[in-house]
Amino acid sequence: MLIKSYIARFEGPLIFLIFVKMGAIGYIEELLYRYNCVVVPEFGAFLTQNKPAYIHRPTNTIFPPAKLISFNEQLSSNDGLLVSYMANAEGTSYEEMLKNLLEESKHWMHQLKKGERLGLDNIGELWLNREGKIQFQPNKKINFLTSSFGLNSIITSSVTREVLKEQVEELEEKIPFIITPEERSKGSYREVFKYAAVILLAISTGLTGFKIYNETISTQQMVHQKAQEIVSKNIQEATFFNSKPFELPVLSIDVNKEAGPRHHIIAGAFRVMENADKKVRQLREKGYQAEYLGKNKFGLHQVTYGSYAEPKEALKFLKQIRQTESADAWLLSRK
Repeated sequence: MLIKSYIARFEGPLIFLIFVKMGAIGYIEELLYRYNCVVVPEFGAFLTQNKPAYIHRPTNTIFPPAKLISFNEQLSSNDGLLVSYMANAEGTSYEEMLKNLLEESKHWMHQLKKGERLGLDNIGELWLNREGKIQFQPNKKINFLTSSFGLNSIITSSVTREVLKEQVEELEEKIPFIITPEERSKGSYREVFKYAAVILLAISTGLTGFKIYNETISTQQMVHQKAQEIVSKNIQEATFFNSKPFELPVLSIDVNKEAGPRHHIIAGAFRVMENADKKVRQLREKGYQAEYLGKNKFGLHQVTYGSYAEPKEALKFLKQIRQTESADAWLLSRK
């Protein structure tokens, strides 16, 4: 509000230049939290790239996920994002804000060409190299990734893992062994004792393993023998209720000698049972020996024109049905 009242009292490009210089950097910073690219017309673009959490090994510091800020002077065409955002926030027209922002871009470029460094609060620092290209150093203290808000870097203590084998190998490589003539005689005795100790260790290990093996075999044999005894005892104790054999009752079974493969001429398959019953009644009124065959594997109710035991008769009837009744009829054979 102070800036707006100050501008209302004075006129001239200098006052607008001060306004844009104080506001443009803040608006760029706000947009970097929400967008991956913020273009300053005729100056360049600030780009963001997400970086996952990582560990800095030399200092054992864990850094949270962040947005990395970079600058590309090739992307200088106005995309309208920054101008519209500033115009809406300040309550001015788009054209007026674009004019003021272009003036600020020229002022920034003039500072860089004079060899000065342009510091943008909370964003970074810009300068020109020997080839006249704009260089950018981001402010690493500011994290523009909103999902990492409140997460700070953590310094941890290093974890030391002792690998004895690797340490011994390193010592063997680094420390030379020199045997003097005086120590050779002593060394021979040492070698004898060393090999003797190895042999004794091997023998004792072998005996221990042989003993464990024998004990295991003996245990398995005892378990097997015990199981055999239990089975034999159960067989001996098994008795019938009476000494007489059971007398089974006579069971009469009617055997259909003609039972065998059945061949059905299918008239249709219906999802609703009422439709299947209706189809059976219609076919019987026409003189067919229609039947309800039951559900198939798809849950559909099947209706037949008729069923036959002989396949030749079924094929003959199917041909007749297709010529006179329905070309969609088909043959279902079941064993």
